[in-house]
Amino acid sequence: MSAASSNPSIPTVLVVGASRGLGSALVAEFLRRGWNAVGTVRVEGARTELHELAEAHLGRVRIEALDIDAPDGIAALRERLAGQALDILFVSAGTTTQDEHTRVGAVATDEFMRVMVTNVLGPMRVIEALQDLVPTDGLVGAMSSGQGSIANNERGMREVYRASKAALNMSMRSFAARPENASRAMLLLAPGWIRTSLGGPDAPFTIEETVPSLVDVVLAKRGKPGIQYLDRFGQAVPW
Repeated sequence: MSAASSNPSIPTVLVVGASRGLGSALVAEFLRRGWNAVGTVRVEGARTELHELAEAHLGRVRIEALDIDAPDGIAALRERLAGQALDILFVSAGTTTQDEHTRVGAVATDEFMRVMVTNVLGPMRVIEALQDLVPTDGLVGAMSSGQGSIANNERGMREVYRASKAALNMSMRSFAARPENASRAMLLLAPGWIRTSLGGPDAPFTIEETVPSLVDVVLAKRGKPGIQYLDRFGQAVPW
């Protein structure tokens, strides 16, 4: 796998869930801004958009395999990254139900658990395992959604997905409330409805017009203690 440069003067971002969509686009934007990147892909050996970025930016991208649903894989990743400073740790991985119109009381138990593990438990396990690799002036973040806002939910729909993102938000707030994390910068990012495999073809915004703004928000929050839930314009989203 490609290895990112060890030059300590160049900052490094780790994007978990970077094989395609928003994750790979975030890596691309950080590379454009002069950063090095570590990105994870779910299936080892499968060619992804991240591999194309690694080939286009030789020596600046390290690719790691990680199934965010597998605790053993997270522990193994932590071992492989020992000694690697991460200026930003950002979890972009996420999923939704096969039928977004299914009401929460009607969803199959296995399907409910799949979404919750990938969208809540997996990201928090990663953050717990890797947080010590992030310096005090760095940032720990995760991709949430405006649909995780309880206050803004006046239309319903996508009930399981909404519940998972609200649970992620609460889990991150609990993480932030620990006394030992008082000086840490943390971010939950609501990117908006974007045309990706998750967002679908009807979404009004493209990755190309959205991701630079998302990276602006991430970088502006870096090194500023406390947790915030922000949209792509840097505006607070009601919890």
